[in-house]
Amino acid sequence: MKYEAILFDIDGTLVDSTPAVEKVWNSWAASAGLDADAILAVSHGRRTRDTLAEFIPEEDIAQAMADMRVIELAELHSVTALPGVRDILSALPTDRWAAVTSGDRELMVARLEASEVPVPHVLVDADDVAAGKPDPEGYLFAAAQLGVDPTRCLVVEDAPAGLQAGRAAGGGVLAVATSHPARELEGLGDTVVDTLADVEFIVDDDGITVVTSEQPRPN
Repeated sequence: MKYEAILFDIDGTLVDSTPAVEKVWNSWAASAGLDADAILAVSHGRRTRDTLAEFIPEEDIAQAMADMRVIELAELHSVTALPGVRDILSALPTDRWAAVTSGDRELMVARLEASEVPVPHVLVDADDVAAGKPDPEGYLFAAAQLGVDPTRCLVVEDAPAGLQAGRAAGGGVLAVATSHPARELEGLGDTVVDTLADVEFIVDDDGITVVTSEQPRPN
């Protein structure tokens, strides 16, 4: 398939932050007297405030997010780049890719830098949208920032909420099974791969051709 731009999620797609995320939620849930497993079951790929809204009153969310920020910024040492990511992003023109995250900008930039992953020129974070994933607003906004029709973009995601957002944005959707078993992602993406090391992005004047390990390289 050929696209004009690639729109990536960050956590679980570009960087492996799962150990950090789990530690943050476990720590905060323990301090709040809540069930961390119940929170983790619904948190992946969603904005923190949207997850918190299911467990605590609205008036307590701002303080909870501030408390979590302290823990998050202390856990950067455990965040690493996922396979294939650095090579892919170093080869893509900076005006042909963006990142769309359910996290906040400061934390996402810190995780990218800690993982030695390039920070995109266009980064849409949780505060840039009125509705988080699975709403497509973030991906539509990123496409607009790049000046590209969203139907000509490929969304790359690891979580069901993000894959649903990508599908609703109208372009192609590639699922990476880095945080969820592939069987849980079947049907949510056009293709499911184990990691981005299984994908090649070939750039030319006509766009970006995406080749997975299951497809032949174009002549």
